[in-house]
Amino acid sequence: MLTIIGCGNLNRNDDGVGVIIAQRLQQYLAQNLHPNIRVFDCGTAGIEVMFQARGSEKLIILDASCTGSEPGAIFKVPGKELEALPEPSYNLHDFRWDHALAAGRKIFQDDFPSLVTVYLIEAANLDLGWELSPVVQHSADLVFAELIKIIQQNVMA
Repeated sequence: MLTIIGCGNLNRNDDGVGVIIAQRLQQYLAQNLHPNIRVFDCGTAGIEVMFQARGSEKLIILDASCTGSEPGAIFKVPGKELEALPEPSYNLHDFRWDHALAAGRKIFQDDFPSLVTVYLIEAANLDLGWELSPVVQHSADLVFAELIKIIQQNVMA
């Protein structure tokens, strides 16, 4: 089972890129059914990432980044490098997908994906709004195309 999860806030322009890619993949899979591939839009709900990833062999997370790099830069990072246990808090809004990776592995153990890849696209605009900047849209198209290839390879495997 391959699970792909898009994260981000659709109301903050480029921050919604992970969600937008996930929604496009959901449309693709509606036309090209693959029973061993699941795609979720988890928005900003880190706890949802943890539960949706459970039971998968492979996990791909899609999100925006804000590192000061060139806008539109695409980073493909092993999940192990990004997972982090959360600081103690009573607020689930503080529980992000990187926390979900660490907590999910600890809670679900062998029932949590061991192969995790994170695609991050460097944002150009995080202001309030609903449009991706042109450079981030181009990068989203590239990541979408790469994920279609991964889906097709997964079906053949």
